[in-house]
Amino acid sequence: MLRIDGMLTSVGEKPVSKSEVTSLLKSFLSEASYQRFQKEQDLDCSYTMKDGTRFRINCSIVSGESAIAARLIPNTIPSLEELSMPQVVMDLARSRNGLLLFTGPTGTGKSTSLASLIASRLAEAPVNVITLEDPVEFRIPPGRGMVQQRELGGDVSSFPEGLKHILRQDPDIVMVGEMRDLESIGLALTLAETGHLVMATLHTPNAAQTIDRIIDVFPPHQQAQVRSQLSLMLRGIIAQRLLPKKGGGRIANREILVLNPAVSNIIRENRIQELSSVIQTGRKEGMVTFEKDLQRLKEEGLIEE
Repeated sequence: MLRIDGMLTSVGEKPVSKSEVTSLLKSFLSEASYQRFQKEQDLDCSYTMKDGTRFRINCSIVSGESAIAARLIPNTIPSLEELSMPQVVMDLARSRNGLLLFTGPTGTGKSTSLASLIASRLAEAPVNVITLEDPVEFRIPPGRGMVQQRELGGDVSSFPEGLKHILRQDPDIVMVGEMRDLESIGLALTLAETGHLVMATLHTPNAAQTIDRIIDVFPPHQQAQVRSQLSLMLRGIIAQRLLPKKGGGRIANREILVLNPAVSNIIRENRIQELSSVIQTGRKEGMVTFEKDLQRLKEEGLIEE
């Protein structure tokens, strides 16, 4: 099966045999990786074909047999214009420090958006970017600066371990593929406080749930401190989902939260339920709700009712 523009499409009636799947696995996994997959029964990796085509791959066991899910990674990073990224997001990416988050379910373009944003920053300024990814997806050109893309498993044992030592590697921008647990979220907040811009992703559907998720991962006695940190260091949250685009392809529907004094107070005082109204009234600062952005996409004829 192929997923094209978000829809599953069959590519033939004949099922793939067990031996064909095993043969395919052995063709792109090293012997050590294949043995690790047999032992752990789950494996994430990337694969590059001779023509430069790259895939992000998950190998798993389903009903006792091997299964493969492969995602095609484009060779070129789309521009911010191609992604219809609002100017406010690029302005947030020019922050000297703080935390900038891209959120949404799996497969909603978070990695693509981050890669495009970082490539744009590297094209305009001599910055040092260090990424921690699982696995490395887009190969980001260095532009006027430097980019070091570190892969989980090959270059670094875990996100927390990578983040612990990153301060000594002189980064301007740190990109974390996913803030997964208490330790990595805590370290990302510390990095943002020590003068670095941290860009990261979370699998949360909107801005309010993103803030709740970050705070709730900490034990109760630490939550007030985390709220205070977040109220100072958060720069913005871009939540997105993909919709079928009129004429083919897909287009992003976004909710954007930008830190201002009102948002800062709401986070610090744990009044997260009021965020929605602040986003609605923050249009001049570039904020937008999913509903308003959806209305714009309809009015511009980019999506159908």
